[in-house]
Amino acid sequence: MTTTPAPAPAPAREEEPGTTAPARRFWAVRRAPAALLAAVVLGGAGLLLYDVAAVRADHSAMAWRKETAEGLATRPLDSTWVMAGASLAALIGLWLLFLALTPGLRSVLPMRRDHPDVRAGLDRKAAALILRDRAMEVSGVQSAKVRVRRSKAAVRAVSHFRDLDEVRTDLERAVTTGIDELGLAHPPAPKVRVARPPRKG
Repeated sequence: MTTTPAPAPAPAREEEPGTTAPARRFWAVRRAPAALLAAVVLGGAGLLLYDVAAVRADHSAMAWRKETAEGLATRPLDSTWVMAGASLAALIGLWLLFLALTPGLRSVLPMRRDHPDVRAGLDRKAAALILRDRAMEVSGVQSAKVRVRRSKAAVRAVSHFRDLDEVRTDLERAVTTGIDELGLAHPPAPKVRVARPPRKG
């Protein structure tokens, strides 16, 4: 009797070098607006259900429902209170739609996804701190302030010696290298300003 050897397992598929998954912004959980809306809807629905059940049990309806029904039946649509209430409801609805359709978490910068199953983000303050350390390593820089946004990294440095153009050139090179090392999916463009320290007296 002859036996056929089992086929060797196929080698695991490796990701081709240089291929990255698309990096999208992180979405905020927004627990506070969701909890507030849920509490308002639950409270209103519970109160209305209680009033309807009381009316079905041959009790009189609550005064607020009587006044609301009477006001809606008698008040004209172009009344100031009706227009104000409709405008407020529309603004709240637009605000909720804005929260639902926008990702939020503007302080988290998405990083490059070298693996499709791994997502990472870098806080803007942490990125600014890293770039500030890079700026302070440049010869001639006395102090530096860095502000990182999604599309721009603004660096304001004070140089107490060396030519300002030379310091600016070295600083732009250091900041550009630092931005590349952050591994961001959408690297911000560096914007460097160098000035002399203010004179005392």
